[in-house]
Amino acid sequence: MDKKIFDLISAEEQRQSEGLELIPSENCVSRGVLDAMGSVFTNKYSEGYPNFAGLDKDDDYVVVATSEDYRYYGGQQNTDKVERLAIARARRLFHADHANVQPHSGAQANNAVYNAWLEPGDTVLGMDLAQGGHLTHGAKVTQSAQIYNFVSYGTDPKTGDLDYEDIEAKAKKYRPKIILVGYSAFMKVPDFARIAKIAKDIPDCLLMADMAHVAGLIAGGVHPNPLDFGFNVMTTTTHKTLRGPRGGLILTKGKVSNPLKKPEHTLENIPTLIDRSVFPGTQGGPLMHVIAAKAVAFYEAEQPEFKEYAKNIVKNAKVLADALKERGFKLVGDGTDNHLILVDMMASFKVDGKTYERALDKIGLTLNANAIPNDTMPRFTPSGVRLGTPAITSRGLNEKDMVKIADWMETIAKICAEKRQDGVTEGRLREEVRKMALAHPLPSAR
Repeated sequence: MDKKIFDLISAEEQRQSEGLELIPSENCVSRGVLDAMGSVFTNKYSEGYPNFAGLDKDDDYVVVATSEDYRYYGGQQNTDKVERLAIARARRLFHADHANVQPHSGAQANNAVYNAWLEPGDTVLGMDLAQGGHLTHGAKVTQSAQIYNFVSYGTDPKTGDLDYEDIEAKAKKYRPKIILVGYSAFMKVPDFARIAKIAKDIPDCLLMADMAHVAGLIAGGVHPNPLDFGFNVMTTTTHKTLRGPRGGLILTKGKVSNPLKKPEHTLENIPTLIDRSVFPGTQGGPLMHVIAAKAVAFYEAEQPEFKEYAKNIVKNAKVLADALKERGFKLVGDGTDNHLILVDMMASFKVDGKTYERALDKIGLTLNANAIPNDTMPRFTPSGVRLGTPAITSRGLNEKDMVKIADWMETIAKICAEKRQDGVTEGRLREEVRKMALAHPLPSAR
């Protein structure tokens, strides 16, 4: 009926099919996830939660039933089962005592945790946005930064790792109510045990990990799980490496109880405090079609094939990073230990990140301009670019393909560095990228 919109959907499907997605926060979902997203659950309001009947090792949240009703609308027979199943699968994947699957985004998930544990003016110790953190970790332009006192830590300029001495010194000085480990442009694996040890000396300090970028690697067993090292809360998006729909997720350790009854404000009760903070604290009705798609993604992540996929993400990223270094690209942290690569384009080719991003777009390679630590370039023309391997690994690309991508990137970088137009070379590379992309269809098209 709406030809303009559906033509644009077709055009976007063609763009994705004929190009290669290198943005590390994007991925390619399965047909099952897409079908759940487009299901009749989009018609249903489900404010509240599935009823609670206690937990045990085998409880899948589907077969239980009580006379208590925790929803504010009728007709919840199927929505309750979907949400319980999503919760159960998330708990198993991430070794959590509880999961809240309702957050609409990772930002909403983080704000719900702050709202659950903090009073206005309380201190949060988190990673500086300029050092690789995320907007919701204390950037002054955000709502949370107007409510709470964020103190930032950074990275070691020599190693690219977290500056643990800085974290410890600031934790002792400011006695934060939350120590937050999380990032959007960081290529190392955090020492969760070391940070947990720092928090032990601070009364009622909640340990929070925002693992939006690496949740799929954690689920696949190739990245440590902060919940296994004493962290109380882990937030994440459900897309990126987890390869689900766009949305948020909060995983917790502690006692799970009736979300309609306000519990004592203790770390043990953080699962229920967060449930109450999500609804009615920061959100209204959950998106049941998205929760259904999350449940599908969690099911897929429980399969043996997903572990192989997670291994291949990291393997491809390391090969791509090494190939880029061999071709003159200067990498922040000198490489990667996860799925993400941050390139200093100014140091590499004296080309700003935005110019390079647009040049690669012309041949069908998509990445994003990104600031590097202590960047002196303007916000919209930063020194670096950020890229990664989740989406191309979902499409079946391997280590040999990573070397070819590095070749294409080098050719375009040199054209940009010489500030010349070369439509012939760009056209040839566009056809090569298209050929590789079409040989590896989107998972939803299979």
